[in-house]
Amino acid sequence: MFGGKNQTVTAIRRKDNTIDYFYLPRKSNPTLQKLKKIPFLRGIIAILEASANGSQHLNFSSERYDVDPANDDKIAEEKVSKTTMILGVATLGILSFLFGKFIFTLVPAILASFTKPIFSSDVSQVLIEGLIKLILLLAYIYFVSLTPLIKRVFQYHGAEHKVINTYENNLELTVENVQSQSRLHYRCGSSFILFTVIVGVFVYMLIPVDPLWLRLVDRLALIPIVLGISFEVLQLTNKLRNIPVLRYLGYPGLWLQLLTTKEPTDDQVEVAIASFNQLLKIEQVNGMKDPQVSNR
Repeated sequence: MFGGKNQTVTAIRRKDNTIDYFYLPRKSNPTLQKLKKIPFLRGIIAILEASANGSQHLNFSSERYDVDPANDDKIAEEKVSKTTMILGVATLGILSFLFGKFIFTLVPAILASFTKPIFSSDVSQVLIEGLIKLILLLAYIYFVSLTPLIKRVFQYHGAEHKVINTYENNLELTVENVQSQSRLHYRCGSSFILFTVIVGVFVYMLIPVDPLWLRLVDRLALIPIVLGISFEVLQLTNKLRNIPVLRYLGYPGLWLQLLTTKEPTDDQVEVAIASFNQLLKIEQVNGMKDPQVSNR
């Protein structure tokens, strides 16, 4: 999946080896456009929007992946009745993101509180909480990546990054050129996830950890702030990636991508190239200069 200024495009390979596409226009909402210009707040809007749009792309790929292309006419007939479900799918994507965020925010705080007899100071509690959150995050990603389905998703994720790196290095989009590129990229949503853990530690240092109920309430209330700051950190590391010393600020996020991306096959790279080229064609009229890597 790739996103441009006006469109997002997903490409999938069908059972007959053909490539099918899903297009989702970026709707221009004057209010949202104004909010996206406000630092810290724009990150929250972008994340919720990505969750809503991403769920629709995933829904398309899951519906079409195992379906025989000979049955496309039947799918087209059903699609009319499913248009009313688009809002529901987008809402589910947002709610799934928020639910996951709540779990990874509250559970570490609760577990850290059990270590209070040993680590009693507020600073040590916040550090232990951050460490537990990091361990849970890494363990979760690692174990889900062992399943064949998620491994395949991570391979396509790597293919996306390789295509973007090839394009940004002004190389022709061939399978050989793409495969020679890194599967890591500074603008990836995986980096953002890790930055929320790091930023959270610094933000939580300003808030008392006792009593536990107040600690949990504070953690939930601070989610928008942590998300907003983390988004700005992600943007900053992307801008600094070509500066010799400061480029290392983005390395923690790149390290996490060693888990969230896998080396793709040539067939998968072909699909990624097709998706990106399709996006370029659509956006060409609008003069797109910097297509964005999708956030999986």
